[in-house]
Amino acid sequence: MPYYWRLSGFYFLYFGLLGTLVPYWSLYLKDLGFSAAAIGLLMAIPQLTKIGAPNLWGWLADRSGQRLRIIRTGNLLAAIVFLPVFWIHQFWSMAALLVSFSFFWNAVLAQFEVLTLQSLGRQSHRYSLVRLWGSVGFILAVLVLGEALDRLGTDLLPWVLSALLWLLWLGTLTLPAGDGEVRHREQGGPSVWSVLRRPAVSLFLVAAFLMQLSHGPYYTFYSIYLQDLGFSKFVVGSLWALGVLAEVGLFLVMHRLMRRFSIPWILVASLLLAALRWLLIGVVADSLLWLALAQLLHAASFGSFHAASIAWVHKQFEASLGGQGQALYSSLGFGAGWAAGAGLSGLLWQQWGVDLFFGAALAAVLAAMLLIVGGVTRSGDSTA
Repeated sequence: MPYYWRLSGFYFLYFGLLGTLVPYWSLYLKDLGFSAAAIGLLMAIPQLTKIGAPNLWGWLADRSGQRLRIIRTGNLLAAIVFLPVFWIHQFWSMAALLVSFSFFWNAVLAQFEVLTLQSLGRQSHRYSLVRLWGSVGFILAVLVLGEALDRLGTDLLPWVLSALLWLLWLGTLTLPAGDGEVRHREQGGPSVWSVLRRPAVSLFLVAAFLMQLSHGPYYTFYSIYLQDLGFSKFVVGSLWALGVLAEVGLFLVMHRLMRRFSIPWILVASLLLAALRWLLIGVVADSLLWLALAQLLHAASFGSFHAASIAWVHKQFEASLGGQGQALYSSLGFGAGWAAGAGLSGLLWQQWGVDLFFGAALAAVLAAMLLIVGGVTRSGDSTA
């Protein structure tokens, strides 16, 4: 595949950073003395900025054709504005830093997805074989940091995050431009709004929102909850890594699954398996074996859903709208959905606790029903 290792290296570093931020940042905030509600709000901020930032950057990339320059600039500015984290201990200062950092950081991934698909060309169905290195980076981050934080404490986290941001920027300097640069949309071509008016597209975006909403209790309080049950940071990190390891296994065969099965039905199956995962965590969280089995379902709740979503959006939006299409999926799913889930979890955790996972399961089932009843599974988008 063209540019395989350069593209894979970016995913490795980007999701290594995410594997540092998502499982452990809430523990760092807790050690700084923030309340559960404050932690929920702060964890929601990167996702709130993802609601608008990817769409702005996607529009700019599609209009200017300078997608790679935007990726590089976003990474560089994210690394610069994150530097004050070492001196910040108050809520509003931390909120301001996370807003500024994530505004630029969120410029990157949706545009890189477009660059990857365009660089792969006719082999775009092999996207998952490139993306799996992001999962490998995530696994290494959670495993290594789980042990390191048990020994050295959470004060290590800002140093690791800052180092990864700078390495990520250096990695963007090796990325290919050629096929990833798309010239601005010609006058008279289809608009984003004309695509969004298709019922299948709008219902898919609602389902993506609900899927990420259902991840709210998991991404925000899973680590804290397991730590309160007596599990060490290393065990917590190992469970996170197990989920992503299952995701890697899924990515290895995803290109075959998408050639055999309908993409919309892969989305529906992923949503129903996500609901099962949340139910398992809600019912048997005190059992390490059942927790491990629930983590294996990450292959569906993230792996197959995300890979199928990227392919489905790629089909719905023409090349000239690719940046905006991927940005909409990112902003409404990983942005608005994740932010709503994190915010609601922060507000309700003290009252509901682990019962929030039952609400998460309900959200995933509702999303699956929307795709079925709304006719998305009959939209004619069969295989990749």
